[in-house]
Amino acid sequence: MSLFSSEAIMNFIYGFEEIFTPEGFTALMQVIGIDLVLAGDNAIVIGLAAAGLPKEQRAKAILVGIIAATVMRIGFALATTQLLQIVGLLLAGGILLLWVCWKMWRELREGHGDDNRAEEALTGQDLNADGSVAGGGPRKTFRQAATQIVVADVSMSLDNVLAVAGAAKDHPTVLIIGLMLSIALMGFAASFIARLLNKYSWIAYIGLAIILYVALKMMWEGWHEVEPVILGALG
Repeated sequence: MSLFSSEAIMNFIYGFEEIFTPEGFTALMQVIGIDLVLAGDNAIVIGLAAAGLPKEQRAKAILVGIIAATVMRIGFALATTQLLQIVGLLLAGGILLLWVCWKMWRELREGHGDDNRAEEALTGQDLNADGSVAGGGPRKTFRQAATQIVVADVSMSLDNVLAVAGAAKDHPTVLIIGLMLSIALMGFAASFIARLLNKYSWIAYIGLAIILYVALKMMWEGWHEVEPVILGALG
């Protein structure tokens, strides 16, 4: 069954009360945290790639990045529920999210120098009053920046959809809300969220903890899916 088929939409409408159960509400809070952090992280990557461009090309590159990320989230959202039914992919998705957690942890520990350049590129403002906007980074062509952005968008969109699917795996209504929120945040509020995360880094740490929990949960459940297959092949 497709995630946005008429049957799925009717199940979503009739299953809305699951949000008001303790399990459903907890899953919804996890999904919101994941969406906020990963949309902001994606926007920072887009801004950082665009920071190496001349000022007149930055807005175009950022727009390309946000549109690409939005389209990819829609595409992955349409396929993810079917993909996670394949034995082994839940475990693989958990391992991928664990790597995402490590990468986010390193970025948070290394400080906000690059984040400031990314935020300046996104806003077009000299936030650190150094006389330049998004200065100090390597120069690049528009093609180089656009390629870097699209490649990052593929990975980060998949990460976002996998994390939401893992957190809301047993709650279809929460899953649909989470994926719709992910698409909306990336399309309309990514730059604002990036600035928010740069200013209040504790939000990013909370999101990181949620993603780590989801990654470990997916790996645990995924292992129990593949364990009988492995034991059967060995036996």
